[in-house]
Amino acid sequence: MVKEIKTQDFESMVINNPKPVLVDFWASWCGPCRMLGPVVEKVSELYDGVDFCKVNVDEEPQLAMQYGIMSIPCLILFKDGRVFDQSVGVVPEASLKAFVEKAL
Repeated sequence: MVKEIKTQDFESMVINNPKPVLVDFWASWCGPCRMLGPVVEKVSELYDGVDFCKVNVDEEPQLAMQYGIMSIPCLILFKDGRVFDQSVGVVPEASLKAFVEKAL
């Protein structure tokens, strides 16, 4: 399950999380984001060892700026509270699985 998070939740849900966390930076008006969303949701059901979150860049512009989000969709994989890897654009399910598995 992918949890929608806000700026005030980010530290507890992502930075201080003992598990790796995949954060999907997206916006409702973004066509590629709407294409990637169901893929992220599907992959989130396959991994108990990784938490999946999404951040709406229109509602949380400070977080988008903090992590240098220039293009969406942007997936950032956090591990041990730090950015571990990043992917921009729509990716197929197999590529997303491989991306997530790097943090395990």
